[in-house]
Amino acid sequence: MRPAVIVDPYTSGALFAPAFHQAGIPVVALLSSPAPPEVYAASFRPEDYAEIIVHSGQTQRRLRELDPVCLLPGCESGVELADTLTAEVFPEWANVPELTPARRHKGAMAEAVALAGLPIIPQVCTADPDEVTAWIAKYGLAGKDLVVKPPKSAGTDGVTKVAGGHGWREVFDARLGQRNRLGLVNDQVLVQQHAVGTEYVVDLFSHGGDHTVADVCRYGKVDNGRHMAVYESLAWLAPDDPVVPVLTEHAKHVLDAVGLRYGTAHVELILTDHGPRLVEVGIRPHGGGHPRYCRVATGDSQVDRAVRHFTGQGEVPEGYALRKHMRVVFLMSRTAGVVRGTDSLAAIPELASHHESVITVRAGDRIEVTDDLFATFDVGFVVLAHDDPEQVLADEAAVRKAEAGLEVIGDRGCGRSTVE
Repeated sequence: MRPAVIVDPYTSGALFAPAFHQAGIPVVALLSSPAPPEVYAASFRPEDYAEIIVHSGQTQRRLRELDPVCLLPGCESGVELADTLTAEVFPEWANVPELTPARRHKGAMAEAVALAGLPIIPQVCTADPDEVTAWIAKYGLAGKDLVVKPPKSAGTDGVTKVAGGHGWREVFDARLGQRNRLGLVNDQVLVQQHAVGTEYVVDLFSHGGDHTVADVCRYGKVDNGRHMAVYESLAWLAPDDPVVPVLTEHAKHVLDAVGLRYGTAHVELILTDHGPRLVEVGIRPHGGGHPRYCRVATGDSQVDRAVRHFTGQGEVPEGYALRKHMRVVFLMSRTAGVVRGTDSLAAIPELASHHESVITVRAGDRIEVTDDLFATFDVGFVVLAHDDPEQVLADEAAVRKAEAGLEVIGDRGCGRSTVE
């Protein structure tokens, strides 16, 4: 039987296997490196795969032998390999080959979006700090808030807000040449103007260049010291929310600009006073297990749409419906130290809208300041779902109250709440 091939089936990419199995299709894992990046290792389930291939000079030959129903990236680390192999072996599913960098590199994707005539956040991506200095002067950004980040990281890894632009060079130098959480060396650094507005994500599945919308969510992100974009919450929006058509239209134009024709995509946008602006696009499913929760909220997901399309076992709608009001509440630590008072979290599973909670911190654990999405998972998160949106909001407040009962005993011996 023809299998589905998933490149680096980690984090939400691991959800492809059970979904294809339910459709009666075996799954092959194709790994871009012999072992997953450390941050993804726990999500890899070797037992789910009929075969595991580590990429080598024989990969193309083996793919032709397998004649799969599809070849899809599971997570960020597999995007470029999946793109390259699809173009070489299965051109009928290929995305626009010359735009491969724009589907992975944050600097290249912004350039492609700008070339397509869409407005972007002013930015420069370079290894030369003098080029950044010239760019700041050219665009009149002296004294303005800046954002510094690696161009090929994931999960807000390394994303830093530089208030008033003061000290951007130190942050730039610290990022350049550093190995990020995916094991890649930052050979360039992206610097951009800090965009003000609410951040959203549009999750899509595309086939033949038709971009279908699986869900739209609103992020709650906060600054945690110098660490910006630390996740606080994620809420699914009803399709009749006035911002949804604005965001989905822009997201589809972004996917056209970066040349996506087949596959899942995760488009993050900030809705500014001047309209949507791209933060970044990921050509893979929304991470962190999002498709599992999306099934509860909408009855569907990017992963399920991909399975139905490539197996011919159902239609793929253009949009989505909201069946339940759903919210993910992310816990965070604002200081480093040893955790106390975790008993305060014990009542969370009893909340009326409680769907799932993943609390990873335990009394006596030492934790660091939450500085990105990966670090959020070191503390935990709570998923709430209910027919009544007011119940969800009330239970979110109860989660925050329970979180406030946690203490982190800092290195100087002073107790601090995880929320300040």
